[in-house]
Amino acid sequence: MSHSVSAPVGPWLPSAPCTPQLCLDDPVPCVPVLRRIFRYAAGLVVLLCGIVLSPLARQCSTIRRDRLTALWCRSVVAAFGVRVRITGGAAVRPAGGALVVANHVSWLDIPLVAAVRPGRMLAKIEVAAYPVLGPLAARGATIFLDRDRLRALPGTVAEMAAAMRSGSTVVVFPEGSTWCGRQHGRFRNAAFQAALDARVPVQPVRIRYRLDDRRPTAMAAFIGEDTLLDSLRRVVAARGLVAEVTVLPAIGPDTYADRGALARAARAAVAGDGQDTAPRSRVPAPRTRSSAGRAPARTRAGMQGR
Repeated sequence: MSHSVSAPVGPWLPSAPCTPQLCLDDPVPCVPVLRRIFRYAAGLVVLLCGIVLSPLARQCSTIRRDRLTALWCRSVVAAFGVRVRITGGAAVRPAGGALVVANHVSWLDIPLVAAVRPGRMLAKIEVAAYPVLGPLAARGATIFLDRDRLRALPGTVAEMAAAMRSGSTVVVFPEGSTWCGRQHGRFRNAAFQAALDARVPVQPVRIRYRLDDRRPTAMAAFIGEDTLLDSLRRVVAARGLVAEVTVLPAIGPDTYADRGALARAARAAVAGDGQDTAPRSRVPAPRTRSSAGRAPARTRAGMQGR
């Protein structure tokens, strides 16, 4: 089945070859309809609780606020029926600022990373206009990136560096687009320049989704022409969906002097052994931008650089 593009994007914006038609699993076990309704209701209640209580959380100390944020984010994911397994150095929180980078598969990645490393998210500027999510992002001191204005990128990098110098954690998905999880995109360099400028460590985080703790799955992916509702329906319906979040060893600020080398090292850590978990033939190689100016897929929130 062909994959159409709703709107062209700039030639420098990252994109993934993943689409629901190409990447989704064969039919998986689903929960009964009543349980799905319960999950929708539970998720909505937890989201609304976070919105209502967020002004109170902002009055707390940074440590307490981070704990409340992590608890709420984990509760959001669990309410939609996803079990969360956290491994690695989640309990060890480095003092001072840091750049947290993770692979990007789903909208679930945002609360999953915040459950282990709360911080200021980097998001595309369009998120600010989203109902509910936009105000929440603004309250969380999200750093917004205008991906249609390349000239704005140095200013965004400077804003990130200043935040990390002041002791904040900044969270970035440097692939710049969501992938199905069977393959990874390259990490864009710009975010890593901010870490070098601020002289802070880079904390890689790996996110993987499985069914019943066994086989990898793309059911949680938010890819191609998916709408948020499409992806949410699959997540709520899936039986035994597990999100694995692995906090990997941090990369020290003096380990690499070049942002490209730092980006490649972080990407290698997140990708693990570099092996795909499904045959490559199911996902075609990325297509180049055509002479007509159309791009292969719509991009999601993330960071990109030259």
